Amino acid sequence: MIEPRTLSRREALILLGGATITITAACGGGSSPSGSSGSGGSGDKSAQISANHGHSLVIRSAQLSAGGALTLETSGADHVHSIALTGAEVTSIAGGAQVSKSSSTANGHSHTITFN
Repeated sequence: MIEPRTLSRREALILLGGATITITAACGGGSSPSGSSGSGGSGDKSAQISANHGHSLVIRSAQLSAGGALTLETSGADHVHSIALTGAEVTSIAGGAQVSKSSSTANGHSHTITFN
């Protein structure tokens, strides 16, 4: 179970700027081919992350309703992956369409992040 935590200064500034980005992530041992990540509230969308080893990523319902472009980050103990979603992709995700993006490369690997 993922424990609640306080927002970082960066997350708080993003929240106040209208783009709510919730990041809950940790990298640990082991690897799985894919996995659901994060637990969201009503209307939130959790990502499926290929070759996941502890990352999680959730787009909150308020972000989906806003429909604007987002840059999301998932971080672990020693590396960060990011993806950029266009406004059209966010709108598609909100409408229930599947959107897959490759993350940035960190520590010699990347992930395919899928929302559906």
